[in-house]
Amino acid sequence: MTTTPPADGLLFEVPTPPTPVERLLLLADHYVRHNDMLDRLLRTGSEPEPEAHVASAHQLASVTHAAIKAVTDERLYESSELTDAVVRLQQLAYLSSASTEHRLPMARALTALAPEAAVDCATSVAGEIRRRRWSATDDPDQQLTATQYTALWEIAREHVVATSSLGRQYVHYRDARVLIGTLRSLEAKDLVERVPKSAPSAYSGGPLQDRVRLTSAGATALASAIGLPQNTRAAPSTALAPVPTQAQTAARSR
Repeated sequence: MTTTPPADGLLFEVPTPPTPVERLLLLADHYVRHNDMLDRLLRTGSEPEPEAHVASAHQLASVTHAAIKAVTDERLYESSELTDAVVRLQQLAYLSSASTEHRLPMARALTALAPEAAVDCATSVAGEIRRRRWSATDDPDQQLTATQYTALWEIAREHVVATSSLGRQYVHYRDARVLIGTLRSLEAKDLVERVPKSAPSAYSGGPLQDRVRLTSAGATALASAIGLPQNTRAAPSTALAPVPTQAQTAARSR
């Protein structure tokens, strides 16, 4: 004899699928993790198993193709920015697949710029979506300050690691300045996380560093802020800063 489950038992929360922009930011994070894995394998100094990176690279290619499909499914009007973004994503998928045929040093080189490329594509797609569909109700629920936005942007691009020495914590960044206080504020909001000893050392023979990565919530927050028109930003003091375009000297701050 079977019984019908109570109506409440049929109710469950279905996760909202990520938007195309969120997918691209999460794709960037997949490449960050892949690159860090290759760096750790290279760090050992011994010849790793030939297949050590193959499964991860194939997975990256698959996830990249899924991101491309998500973008094309939006059925946006063709534009040079959108076309360039799709082509760049196709290149990333190809490079990921091609990396399986090479030894680790070359495999690492083939995906070295992938996180930056994926974030740049996310910016292009976000801009196209906002130009075509933006309304006053599209403002992000969680406002980011200029420093928080810039930090999330840098983190998504594989530019931020953290270390500690003599009881003090440091943030190492590449292009735009990221302060330890900003990092802590983002951690408090569960927008970023540190992965201990997962990033390459700052110098030969040095200790592994802590990779700073976006969480799923962080990807959502950054996706909702990318491409916002200037006139929707709340105030000059909390406006989203323009993303730096010129590389600065790598530095650290505490």
